[in-house]
Amino acid sequence: QVQLVESGGGLVQAGGSLRLSCAASGSIFSSNVMGWYRQAPGKQRELVAIIASTGSTNCADSVKGRFTISRDNPKNTVLLQMNSLKPEDTAVYYCYLLLLGRSYWGQGTQVTVSS
Repeated sequence: QVQLVESGGGLVQAGGSLRLSCAASGSIFSSNVMGWYRQAPGKQRELVAIIASTGSTNCADSVKGRFTISRDNPKNTVLLQMNSLKPEDTAVYYCYLLLLGRSYWGQGTQVTVSS
């Protein structure tokens, strides 16, 4: 049974920073992809950033230069450092794990950026 537990969301003013953390537990094999997606009200869920166990990353153009994704492989943890936040970053952020061809999702954490 794989579980993803997120933490770190909240309310911040534009220009501020937040850090999201997600810990995976269960039968986690070393080769996997972890990351973050987000969904704003009335919009589809979209990729924010992902990172493979090799360290290779991919992120949305809208967050490049502002968000940084990292991971701690022994702890099966992925972090998302979000700087220079904008009101349009407001969304529910979901932790994501791709493991042996199957996708897993966290429960989501709200990030609200006020103008």
